[in-house]
Amino acid sequence: MGAAQRAGTAATWTALVSRAYDHARPAVRFGDLTWTGRELLDRAAGAADWLDTLGPEPGAPVPALVATSADALALVIGGAGSGHPLAPLGVRMTAYEIAEVVKATGSQVLVAQREFADLGRQVAELSGRRISIVPELSTSTRELTAEPDELAAVLHTSGTTGLPKPVPMTQRRLAARARVNGRLCALDPDSFYGGSAPFHHIAGLGNIAVALAAGALITGLPRFTVEGWALLRHLGTTHTSMVPAMLETLLAAGEARHETLRTLQYGGAPIRPGTLRRTYEAMPGVRMLNMFGQTEGSPISVLTPEDHREAVAGRTELLRSVGRPAPGVEIRVEGAGPDGVGEIHARADHFFRIDAEGWLHSGDLGRVAEDGYLYLLGRRTDMIIRGGENVHPLEVETVVAAHPGVADAAVTGVPDERLGQTVVAFVVPSDPDAPPEPAALRSHARARLSGFKVPVRWWFVDDLPRNANGKVVRRDLREPYRGGTHA
Repeated sequence: MGAAQRAGTAATWTALVSRAYDHARPAVRFGDLTWTGRELLDRAAGAADWLDTLGPEPGAPVPALVATSADALALVIGGAGSGHPLAPLGVRMTAYEIAEVVKATGSQVLVAQREFADLGRQVAELSGRRISIVPELSTSTRELTAEPDELAAVLHTSGTTGLPKPVPMTQRRLAARARVNGRLCALDPDSFYGGSAPFHHIAGLGNIAVALAAGALITGLPRFTVEGWALLRHLGTTHTSMVPAMLETLLAAGEARHETLRTLQYGGAPIRPGTLRRTYEAMPGVRMLNMFGQTEGSPISVLTPEDHREAVAGRTELLRSVGRPAPGVEIRVEGAGPDGVGEIHARADHFFRIDAEGWLHSGDLGRVAEDGYLYLLGRRTDMIIRGGENVHPLEVETVVAAHPGVADAAVTGVPDERLGQTVVAFVVPSDPDAPPEPAALRSHARARLSGFKVPVRWWFVDDLPRNANGKVVRRDLREPYRGGTHA
């Protein structure tokens, strides 16, 4: 049986990619560099040959300091097809943080692109590992193969509750994820994907892996900027992903238009009704998707393009949800109380970190409405208990952030002698010179929330503490907040 036949029958991500790029059309485009599909596979085979020379233990993850680039794609594909699965790490973390993650992998070697050589040397010294700088990758005719239960890659969680945890992505499950996400995003060989999420993130490599399996043309940005978005528009990309805050930045700058964009996938936060309306004005035909998931498994649920069109037509409450179960996903609410709120568990073939019965324990609290839509209420570990009543920070933050005078918001619980905990909000105003009146924020929140959920104090700040992946670190929210004012 030839390579093409095996690619068509094997349930592996490597097989999907090998089949998708067996052609001479453009497959990768970064700056002035363009590789055809065949060149991408040949460079990936060359990357596999180079990884062999490092002597890593077969099947063990290879920690890597790499950014979205043609070489990074070749390393991931080559590593997956040669038993050397790549484990990209966050290059925005400190050397000390990265060193702890590297030591936990057990690998004796760390690889780094030249632009991260200095950081890599610091990490190598702190972790007691040796470092190898990625050379100019040669081509090879080596055939890339893998078994369904072998690792394709390893991503790490964002580390909001401690050291980032490894999430092994097997060939079988990554292939399943590629099929589910690819269908939802309508990705195909005629698509052109370009994003700006960090490569080590599920929104970075995770989405790129889906586009690769579909055979799309791939590009990328090192980070999100308005100028970078203009470049994606100039290149003619058809698919991208972002968080709503990025979209609002583009709208505020008058730069959200994108004539060739077909699908805009977002996550991490709900989108405001006004933002959605203005997005459709800038890009009338775009398909909007909100996918809820995490590094351990995604998508769990999806707010579809049809849901977004219904929302802009009047059903704005849909935007507070994260949609209904994605194809093939079974959801249950574990330990639900009288209000129907409990921890979201989900089961599907495309999840990576699961229990013995196949369930992913999300750590997210939520409820499923009668119409099947899933509403999130925050992380289980973030819950505030005020006088015996449970307050879910995400629910409060979603309401507060909907106020037109609020650009960003975070909520946390602080000790209270009488109630045990009470609710405090940290607000980034839309206009720093004219923040909204606390009384107006209280009135806005009280109209939508029970009284015990309304923050008792409002701190106006320049920004919120976030980790390297952009997630708010609630444990770093403190009163008084230096440089802020409150009322």
